[in-house]
Amino acid sequence: MVKPLIHINLQLEWEGETYTVKSEDDGFFKFEIKPKSELTPGWHPVTVTLITGSQLNPVQAVGEFFIPYQYQYAFISDIDDTFLISHSSDLKKRLYVLFTKNARSRKPFDGVVNHYQLLASTGASRDTFNLFFYVSSSEWNLYDYISEFAKNNKLPKGIYLLNQMKTFKQVFKTGQNNHKTKFMRISRIMEAYPAQKFILLGDDSQEDPNIYTAVVEHFPQNVHAVYLRHVEKDNYERVKGVVEKINAKGVPCCYFTHSTEAVIHSKEIALVPTI
Repeated sequence: MVKPLIHINLQLEWEGETYTVKSEDDGFFKFEIKPKSELTPGWHPVTVTLITGSQLNPVQAVGEFFIPYQYQYAFISDIDDTFLISHSSDLKKRLYVLFTKNARSRKPFDGVVNHYQLLASTGASRDTFNLFFYVSSSEWNLYDYISEFAKNNKLPKGIYLLNQMKTFKQVFKTGQNNHKTKFMRISRIMEAYPAQKFILLGDDSQEDPNIYTAVVEHFPQNVHAVYLRHVEKDNYERVKGVVEKINAKGVPCCYFTHSTEAVIHSKEIALVPTI
């Protein structure tokens, strides 16, 4: 549970320049900076200061922004029921794990960390890793929870693109019915990296199959492969048809139950090395 601070002044300093913005109606804010010199690829720390408009004491927070390397591949992954067991299609089970488990007691699917680590390192140098975007219909107020889970389970470091926070009345619908905005967020990534080859990773519990089909149709030159985890038995036949449609577009699509199947497929299409 969080209460956003709206219309609060925030300040960022970079290379001697000061940038100031106000938080928006939902408490979020965005800085756009113009570096004076070319930045080296990788993660760069940045400090943001809360300066006025609040009864709170001055607050500083350190974040990071990322300058991309030249990658062979980049990855866009869903979160719930793709690597984090969440029971997205069952409201009672979903709320049970959300309210009774923490980021250290929740579990990933067996074998998924190994698969993601292989994907992160393929084609990369010893000191770099392929870029991951974690795009989910879950809301930003779960960011700390999700990022702590990912760190604790040694999932690849990445950039998170989540959804707007819900009010208390909407909390029981968390992660639901935000699929149009999810397609838009993926599209923005594709448009920002027009020459990049992407691998999409999701599951069949909600709308990932349809969203990823639309992504393949809109960006046929940018999608190298699609992975869909089978978690919802009632969706199997429907999603098999979606998989055939994606394969027919010339994009390899792996519909799997266990991550070992996904690893084998990744080796077959030379996405990860065979050892």
